[in-house]
Amino acid sequence: MTDEPVDLRAALASFDTLWSPRVVTRVDDYDVRIAKVRGEHVWHSHAETDEFFLVLDGELRIALRDRTVVLPAGSVFTVPRGVEHRPFSESGASILMFERTGTSTVGDHRGPVPGHVDATTGHPLDRQATC
Repeated sequence: MTDEPVDLRAALASFDTLWSPRVVTRVDDYDVRIAKVRGEHVWHSHAETDEFFLVLDGELRIALRDRTVVLPAGSVFTVPRGVEHRPFSESGASILMFERTGTSTVGDHRGPVPGHVDATTGHPLDRQATC
């Protein structure tokens, strides 16, 4: 982590890979991650932690087993631990997430992971994104 401010616009401009979050900082035991998304993620849940989403740009939808939550830019939503969900975005979005450090992006998903989804615990951010 850095002790310098991070410009989120510059951070998002520093990579193009979809569904491949970058860790911009940490708060206690949680990563603050940013990602660019388009298309569908996989159905999954996180047994040990909630997952917080903030939409920075575009629109994100999160399918739950009983409904779909629509998040336009500026909206937040927390998926409670243990709840199956599948984020998706038809037109693309930039998002910020809080997840416990070490949490896999695909949670408990056991099947094959599509090539466009990065099964990771987050990648380091290119440090050129600091202010």
